[in-house]
Amino acid sequence: MVKPDIIFKYFKDLTPTQVKQFEQLFDLYSLWNSQINVISRKDIEELYERHILHSLGIAKFCTFKPGEKVLDVGCGGGFPGIPLAILFPETDFHLVDSIGKKIKVVTEVAAALGLKNVKASHSRAEQITDKYNFVVSRAVTRLGEFYPWVRGKFAKENINAVRNGILYLKGGDLTEEIKESKLKAELYPLSAYFEEDFFETKYVVYVPQ
Repeated sequence: MVKPDIIFKYFKDLTPTQVKQFEQLFDLYSLWNSQINVISRKDIEELYERHILHSLGIAKFCTFKPGEKVLDVGCGGGFPGIPLAILFPETDFHLVDSIGKKIKVVTEVAAALGLKNVKASHSRAEQITDKYNFVVSRAVTRLGEFYPWVRGKFAKENINAVRNGILYLKGGDLTEEIKESKLKAELYPLSAYFEEDFFETKYVVYVPQ
């Protein structure tokens, strides 16, 4: 069994419940991935580094507050939403994907972990009518294409030190993509938080609203 030691290396103040939930993720995703491919098969051994810790990079930049609402667009099998929901049990997470079988994995994993703060919808982002403090996502598409899906979905009131907005996990040289999007985006390198080579070219892209 692959152990979540890399998570505990960077997140030390976890409750026994959170520790157990992170420990359960490998078996849960191994089980569901064998039925519905949500992670590349060769990548499952790297689950904790490349999927869970990567998702938690958002938490190094922004600490979600109790009562805040976060929308995860194109969540796939539950990234970044599920790891963030474990870390912030008093924040509400709404995970959305247009592919039904991926949402089934999210629902089953959340239920197995006992996450009461996760709602999952088989839907396109454009169909969601609620308002959120933050929209999170992991490299679903180019920023310029992503933004119109979520424009107008932000709550007016800010209760966080970080202003409401998009927190987008993306890798590589993003200069051209940000320019093309015409958005005021700020880049925060994950290499500032995590020392593993995988994070050298990975960023949290923050687009305040």
